[in-house]
Amino acid sequence: MTSPRDAASADILPALVAAALKAGADAAEAVSSERASLSVGVRNGALEDVEREESRDLGLRVFIGKRQATVSASDLSEATRSRLVERAVAMARLAPEDPYAGLAPQDRLAHGPFADLDLFDPSERSAAELEAASAEAEAAALAVDGVAKSEGGHASHSTSRWRLVTSHGFDGAYHGSAFSLGVGVIAEQDGVMERGGEHRATRHLSDLPSAESIGAFAGRRAVARTGARKIASTTAPVIFENRVATQVLSPLLGAVSGPSIARGTSFLKDRLGQPVLPKGVSLIDDPFRPRGLGSTPFDDEGVAVTRQAIVDDGVLTTWLLNSPAAAQLGLASTGHASRGLAGPPGVSTHNLHLEPGEQDLDGLMAEAGTGLLITSMFGPSLNANNGDWSAGVSGFWFENGVIAWPVSEITVAGALKDLWARMVPGSDLEFRGSFNSPSLLFDAVAIAGK
Repeated sequence: MTSPRDAASADILPALVAAALKAGADAAEAVSSERASLSVGVRNGALEDVEREESRDLGLRVFIGKRQATVSASDLSEATRSRLVERAVAMARLAPEDPYAGLAPQDRLAHGPFADLDLFDPSERSAAELEAASAEAEAAALAVDGVAKSEGGHASHSTSRWRLVTSHGFDGAYHGSAFSLGVGVIAEQDGVMERGGEHRATRHLSDLPSAESIGAFAGRRAVARTGARKIASTTAPVIFENRVATQVLSPLLGAVSGPSIARGTSFLKDRLGQPVLPKGVSLIDDPFRPRGLGSTPFDDEGVAVTRQAIVDDGVLTTWLLNSPAAAQLGLASTGHASRGLAGPPGVSTHNLHLEPGEQDLDGLMAEAGTGLLITSMFGPSLNANNGDWSAGVSGFWFENGVIAWPVSEITVAGALKDLWARMVPGSDLEFRGSFNSPSLLFDAVAIAGK
């Protein structure tokens, strides 16, 4: 049964769009976002914080010719909605013209009924249950021999609803949930401390790993890093563990985004239809993966989404386009618009993954022989014009295919176009987030050490 509040909410967006048109807008779109979340943190077995959030927000974008303006509000009262419309239309009349501004082309819009992607789990976790899970994960981490202290355990549960209504006939909504659990600890050896942690988030509670397994993994991760050494600068094979491998791939996404291509600021701007990864390697974006953290039945302009190989058999097949970037480039939107309540759309992928290879992590180390296994990365730096890249890292030195000792305070660097061309994916792909990759082996990377 629909509650009076739900029924009232259902009428707000179409009414807001109609009011904007009546006030002088040529076109308009309205967005609503509803979120409820509960999070609990513990430290040393004691409750440290409890946070509860409930929010309902509106966003309105209006167009007058090629001028546009956006406004947002968290007050859904009729008086506020009237002021929202008045302000948006007045701002649009004064805005500079944007030749590419406008709603998504009508022939690109998604049409319902939309696929059920199983994004919502009605299960709920009380504050007491979240506290118990956090404490259990922390206790499991502290029980690992060598762990000295806790940085805290944290658990949360949230639900969200998102809806988009446009003046040219689109009306779509979806409902999602998320459950998360994480813990961080510090291990100590000879007075030197190393951090380790683990965090998982899933759409369904039943998919979340146990608190004991999350905590134990975090503890082992911290202890394994103790006794780290520095190494001399060298060039050697480098493997990026699957948990950090996406960070060496993520610059590719910025480099193929439509706005970057339109501005001419991408180091891949001339590579469409050409190899950017080794033959046999594909990068897949799948908005329809059931229970995926990035799954969606349509993009944030209401455009239909599809499963796409952004890189197919090593070849770059497409740019990532929203409607404005597509218009600027004389192309069609690829269904990758992303936006909040205010502002024009940006560009984002959905559920992205690099397809796995044939060897597991041990197999990659055996193939490399001697080199560096990277398990943590910080401060990556990228020259967007030429693809030169560097990052601070830590991990393990391995010899004869076997881990020898932990290493820290080192930097790896290289030209991404050259690195990607020599990339060997492992078989250890795990779907942990909205962007996932197996471990990646590069045969020769510049390593700056002591």
